[in-house]
Amino acid sequence: MSTHPIIISGNLNDSTLETIKQKIGGVIQEQKDLLIINVDTSIPKQKLIELRNTLSEEYQIDINQLPETFDPSKIGLVLSDMDSTFIAIECIDEIADFANIKPQISEITELAMHGEIDFETSLKKRVGLLANLDTSALERVYKERLKLNPGAADLVKGLHENSIPFALVSGGFTYFTEKLKAEYQLDFIKANTLEVIDNKLSGKVLGEIVDAQTKAHYLEELCQTLGIQTNQVICMGDGANDLLMMEKAGLSVGYCAKPIVQEKADIVINHSGLNVLLDLAIAP
Repeated sequence: MSTHPIIISGNLNDSTLETIKQKIGGVIQEQKDLLIINVDTSIPKQKLIELRNTLSEEYQIDINQLPETFDPSKIGLVLSDMDSTFIAIECIDEIADFANIKPQISEITELAMHGEIDFETSLKKRVGLLANLDTSALERVYKERLKLNPGAADLVKGLHENSIPFALVSGGFTYFTEKLKAEYQLDFIKANTLEVIDNKLSGKVLGEIVDAQTKAHYLEELCQTLGIQTNQVICMGDGANDLLMMEKAGLSVGYCAKPIVQEKADIVINHSGLNVLLDLAIAP
């Protein structure tokens, strides 16, 4: 009989393990940085969400079951959103702080992340509010405020050790993706370009806006470039703007995500570092 592993990561102490065994049952296969429990049948998505709701917050753990259609041995790409997924900030909100308009911009950001306003409209509104801001604010955001989310650097390092490329796609800005690419040897990047005139932001975005559809197309383009299928991609995101590309991937990952993404993602990471993917879905 085939089994369907449930994977637990996060705060794995003895008390937590005993509770998990009582609630879920099954047979513990191994314990490393995560716990694998083999059960006889796949857990329905709604039941898995209920388990997360009742156990995850209380015990600071992530409870996931990989889709039966997902084959970790064939992964050919990991594609991630940038803001609040790969990095711990929303860059545009931090830029706005230097213009003393962070509350106004953060409000629009939140509406877009929850899917209550379309991304292109929200981006144009937010960038427009930044008109005449000196570009030195971008450098200060990168140097003073931008930090990777826990495990992000280790994830990229581990992927490269396994010859798996890593791509960053963002509704944010090339100023940050280009710097991250150089610093962490990322393989591919795509983002929006801010127009700059006389070292000041014009309040406009140059060229095509990277929205949800653009992100989904980028996943397909990278698959063509690499000669792989979309089901060989792990795709990570946190907001509504990431859902289209996540739907196309072999494994979709919601990282500290908004409720709509938590509900739709194949797996969710709320209490573990991003590097848990190396154990969960990539390492043999």
